[in-house]
Amino acid sequence: MTELKLFGKWDTKHITVTDPGLQPYINTSPIIVPESSGRNARARFYKPRSNIVERLINKVMIPGHKGKKHYRTSGTSSGKGLTAQKIVINALEYIEKKTQKNPVEVLVVAIEKAAPREEITAIEYGGARYPQAVDCAPQRRIDIVLRQMVQGAYTKSFGKKVSMSRALADEILKASNEDQASQAISKKLELERQADSSR
Repeated sequence: MTELKLFGKWDTKHITVTDPGLQPYINTSPIIVPESSGRNARARFYKPRSNIVERLINKVMIPGHKGKKHYRTSGTSSGKGLTAQKIVINALEYIEKKTQKNPVEVLVVAIEKAAPREEITAIEYGGARYPQAVDCAPQRRIDIVLRQMVQGAYTKSFGKKVSMSRALADEILKASNEDQASQAISKKLELERQADSSR
């Protein structure tokens, strides 16, 4: 029996998540095409059922919000699944060429290193609002880091000569090396610094 490989290229069976808080939430189970077509969304707490690469593809389709509005709505950010899938495949191929490692493993390491542990929320007390440091839920940690990686890649590629797949690959590589040039890493440090001052 042949082994299932992601896009017929990368084995994800032996990838281990070292961060104990994120272990139940990062799914690297073997799958050929990471596309559930929303089947998992019918269940409560459905996100951990989706493969981590599928969640990245979904973020590339719609990069999330920035300042209460959608960050990008044109270019390669059109909501087309096949376009987003091609971007992610090209990014993973570039990572493999650059590092000679399994690119899905590099992605998992990048998520572990760039996921913020704390953030701030506003608490209203006596008519005044105060920032308060809170622990970040593990599912939210993954959501934040995927959004920051994709938004960082779009910032570097939108209307520029750098392709989106190359920018995404660079963002993942920098995050896996804890390089502050990565938007995900710089955002994590900024969030944790704000939380530290709001204790």
